[in-house]
Amino acid sequence: MASEYDVPAIRRTHDILRVLASRRAPVKASELAEACQLARSTLYLLLDCLEQRRWIERRDAGYVIGIELMALGYAYLRHDGLQTAFQAAAGAFVARHNEVVQLATLDGFDVVYLAREDARRPVRLVSDLGLRLPAHACALGKALLASLPPGELAACVPDALPRVTDRSLATRAALDQELEQVRRTGLAQDLEEVATGLVCYAAYVGVTPLGKRVAVSTSIPTDRLDPAHRRDVMEGIRIVARDVALRVIPGA
Repeated sequence: MASEYDVPAIRRTHDILRVLASRRAPVKASELAEACQLARSTLYLLLDCLEQRRWIERRDAGYVIGIELMALGYAYLRHDGLQTAFQAAAGAFVARHNEVVQLATLDGFDVVYLAREDARRPVRLVSDLGLRLPAHACALGKALLASLPPGELAACVPDALPRVTDRSLATRAALDQELEQVRRTGLAQDLEEVATGLVCYAAYVGVTPLGKRVAVSTSIPTDRLDPAHRRDVMEGIRIVARDVALRVIPGA
């Protein structure tokens, strides 16, 4: 049914932007033509239109995402006050614990990172804004999956769970067991399941008035996670989730 309403120009534009967003360096037109399976004439018309609107910018004989597209994207956080609420709660956590805090939402079976408040020291991060990770492998994803009604959860979990590291959950049974633990404790964890040497703790915030299902997390290198610090940050991230919810979710 969706194909009946397909608008080719929008689909092609989406394909171009997804390729640019996935690369850390400028992408040449020839690479875009191959990646998006577009005729050069069609591609150049789209690139010119996008560049005029500053959705993309030309850099070093290639193209990158433009500043106007970034500004439009940030409206996703501004509309229901989520950005302001997160910054206030995360800032308090960083001031007390000096660890990074991240905000993410669920899109299908992917976690998408929306915002981050950095610690005042070097930290190994895998949470570039806009990054997608499979939900079963990270603490944020587990917190979000555990919040879903059974029917929605069953519909979004794939038959095969991809491995990110050798510690990632590999079966649906293992995932179900862990999600039940998240529901009991109110806290999700990732023990080097996304990056070796990095553990994460996450707590579910809720669904905002505009329908954003969000959670917060902190990521800490294992070499500085002693038992006392572990207890403090686990409780601290629960507090961040509660504070964000109180600011943006009616009746929280």
